[in-house]
Amino acid sequence: MPAAADRFPRFDLEGQVALVTGAARGIGHDVALALANAGADIGLGLRDASTGHDLVAEIEAMGRRAVPLQMDVTRLDQVNSSVEELLVALGRIDVLVNNAGLGDESPAEEVTEAQFDLTCAVNLKGTFFVSQVVGREMIRRGGGRIVNLSSQAGFVALPGESIYCMTKAGIAHLTKCLAVEWGRYGITVNGVAPTFVVTPGTANELDDPASRADIEERIAALHRVGETMDVAGAVIYLASPAAALVTGHTILVDGGWTAR
Repeated sequence: MPAAADRFPRFDLEGQVALVTGAARGIGHDVALALANAGADIGLGLRDASTGHDLVAEIEAMGRRAVPLQMDVTRLDQVNSSVEELLVALGRIDVLVNNAGLGDESPAEEVTEAQFDLTCAVNLKGTFFVSQVVGREMIRRGGGRIVNLSSQAGFVALPGESIYCMTKAGIAHLTKCLAVEWGRYGITVNGVAPTFVVTPGTANELDDPASRADIEERIAALHRVGETMDVAGAVIYLASPAAALVTGHTILVDGGWTAR
């Protein structure tokens, strides 16, 4: 018989190491804090590593280790060097959270090639190649958890966000592909797809009363805009031992938006 403590689902990450991309602000920032609170040491993937001092201090105040990493996810040289730096510093990577992402608002007929290329480079290329580099290490060690940040925009059409929606739908499908390929190595790959969440990136829409009222109305079940910790809770679950048999899925943290 298993010990009593082993009979029940575990949601802690004690003794693990997690890498979070796009950790400087918003969802990535708070996911990093939530992972540390759950017991993990954290690698902070930052487009500018000099910006991570406050977050490092906050994580260390929890009694966890934090390593700021220079990681522009569109640059494979930085991805490779950051992963190697984290392995040297903390010895392993148990959890990867692919959070780095962006998106411009433009009518489809006005999208420029530069907008298209940048959005695809960050959201799709970045997610794939960070997963590849970390995945190789997880394969070598015989297991791990990957959590990709998709969006409700990958499941419903948001006017003026065609390229963003396309890339977030791509992330949800990439999640399935990697789950199927890497499951035999003990790696689970899942996604989290938030609705509108209060972050610097959504400030323009949420600060406009008419836009916010429309968004809250469309969040059909709960009628409230999301908070970053709403998203972090789903990430913690998927990264934890409790989700050991969950892979290839994207959890919609959307307050009921897509249920309409």
